Amino acid sequence: MNPALPRWCVLIPCLNEEAAIRGVVESVLALNVPVIVVDDGSDDRTPEILATLPVTVLRHDHRQGKGQALRDGFREALRQGYEAVLTMDGDGQHLAADIPRIVAAAAAYPGQLVIAARLLDKAQQPKARRRANAFADWGISWGCGQPVADTQSGQRWYPRAALDLVDLPAQNFVFEAAILIAASRELGMGVVAVPIASRYPPGARASHLRPVRDTLRITAYTVGRVLHYGRVAESYRRSHTAPRVIDDMRDPLVSV
Repeated sequence: MNPALPRWCVLIPCLNEEAAIRGVVESVLALNVPVIVVDDGSDDRTPEILATLPVTVLRHDHRQGKGQALRDGFREALRQGYEAVLTMDGDGQHLAADIPRIVAAAAAYPGQLVIAARLLDKAQQPKARRRANAFADWGISWGCGQPVADTQSGQRWYPRAALDLVDLPAQNFVFEAAILIAASRELGMGVVAVPIASRYPPGARASHLRPVRDTLRITAYTVGRVLHYGRVAESYRRSHTAPRVIDDMRDPLVSV
């Protein structure tokens, strides 16, 4: 690991990922990065596969949602003495090959959130998903009071101060939006985007996100936060400038 960085690990929340989880975990381990996996009550072969891998595994007896999986993973990372966490999903959409660029951005912008933003090959995204993501970026950026690219990406670098927001009262997919908003508004934390490709491999399992229900929950939470922090017009103006995108790190000099 790069000595200029805080001690960090990769955190992978997963649910029924028997088709992809081994490849995802092994690709991260090949970078000599420690891994924590939170299995959110899988009822396929995911637990058996994880049992054969040299990683820390936390298992929920029943499904508790992505928010609780992340929350438990953050707590375990802090318990083990890590000061930053890089999250990625277990379905193969995120690649370990992008980790060095994310880590390079974290080293260049210490103490800030880094998002692996799906800004490349956007034609791969289904049109409905692209529209939903654009709407989420518009609203959650307003909630943050700063522009954020790809607010729905699950591949993120969380510095220690963001991990300390683990007890935010938000569940499921709302939790990821809640951390972005609280880190931006209450900690004054910046958000940096590292462009990655949009990936929707043939045969991949359907997303666990339920478009109508989860979008409504995220929207309701975000509207509440916008009103809570006040100065609504000012925060809107700040949130709709250009996001900070780091596009010069395809061959980073910062090692993991």
